[in-house]
Amino acid sequence: MEGNAGLSGRREPDEKVLDDERAIAAGDPGDALMATAWAGRQLREAATLAAEAHLTDLADEGRPRAVVVAGVGTAARTGEILAMVAGSRCQVPVLAHRSAGVPGWVGAADVVIAVSASGRSPEAIHAAEAASHRGARLVAVGAPESELHQLAERARAPFIPVPRRAPARFSMWGLTVPVLLAARALGLVNVREADLAETANRLDMDAERCRPGLESFVNPAKSLAMDLACALPVVWGSSPLATVAARRFGDVLAANARYPAIAGALGEAGRGRVGLLDGVFGGLTESARDIFADPDEHAESTRLRLVLLRDGGLSLDDEDHDEPLAVEERRADAIQSLAERRGVRVSVVTAEGGSALERLASLIAVPDFASLYLAIAHGLDPMAVPAVSEMKELSTQ
Repeated sequence: MEGNAGLSGRREPDEKVLDDERAIAAGDPGDALMATAWAGRQLREAATLAAEAHLTDLADEGRPRAVVVAGVGTAARTGEILAMVAGSRCQVPVLAHRSAGVPGWVGAADVVIAVSASGRSPEAIHAAEAASHRGARLVAVGAPESELHQLAERARAPFIPVPRRAPARFSMWGLTVPVLLAARALGLVNVREADLAETANRLDMDAERCRPGLESFVNPAKSLAMDLACALPVVWGSSPLATVAARRFGDVLAANARYPAIAGALGEAGRGRVGLLDGVFGGLTESARDIFADPDEHAESTRLRLVLLRDGGLSLDDEDHDEPLAVEERRADAIQSLAERRGVRVSVVTAEGGSALERLASLIAVPDFASLYLAIAHGLDPMAVPAVSEMKELSTQ
């Protein structure tokens, strides 16, 4: 397809491309796969840069009344990750704020963490300005030598640089680690150096498992990409941790592969969304499928593909969860059974690791790579999103 907006790609994916390393490289001119493979290194670099920012000074004024993490897109996800790591027992509310400025109640007793990979996002800039005007403690995370950096310097606030090498969605760990370490300095989370090291190692291991040179049948990211080809993904997380990963998967499916996805908490499914399994893209379509047809053949009709991200029941402390893990696991089993009874196919990714941060990384890494392979199979450049540039141009006219 060639259009006036510079669009290119193909409606049907070419699975053979994914088993040709040279074809993959040609389909990824912006090195999105390499940027994703560097996630472990990015995490280590972010931890080092945060250690140099003297975040321990934040604790001098004591525990805040509330923490507001201001930003949009991937920056906003860092606030959700902080809230998840802090858990329901945290005595300080954590809010991911996506609008310009800060909530009206923010004052001198609060902390505002302004996050922007570019250092130019209006939401983060306005939040930093508002925090300074109201006397709130400010922490800024973003590109060095940016407007946000300058604001932090004027406010004499800690600034953690995030080297800008790719679009923000490829800098998630570079943005997240400073937010977590700022919260640790405030006494809100217990993120150990060992947790960071194990998480970085996990990201390295998953990058190795998902490398372009591994064939599809042994590469979990390529397999997941082909599971989703020409489908309508429904991504549900079985726990608060898995839900953050599910929403992240929805983000990268849209940005990298241009696939619409329904993403959220598995608990929300029981409030009516499970009805999708019976609908025109679910059971009604699957009931008409030829049971003798090739299961890997892409049909003309669009069908649901359920992706379950399961926390795996690895936490030993149920008090960290809004619901006991046993309840979450039973609900996940029930949803999977319901889908299979209706012929809706299911892909499952199960968390691994000892800490919340490592388990989150294990649920994010493979889906991140899968979104890139899905884009490449469709002949789309996963790094460049023409519609974003065109939207910016149109909105400034």
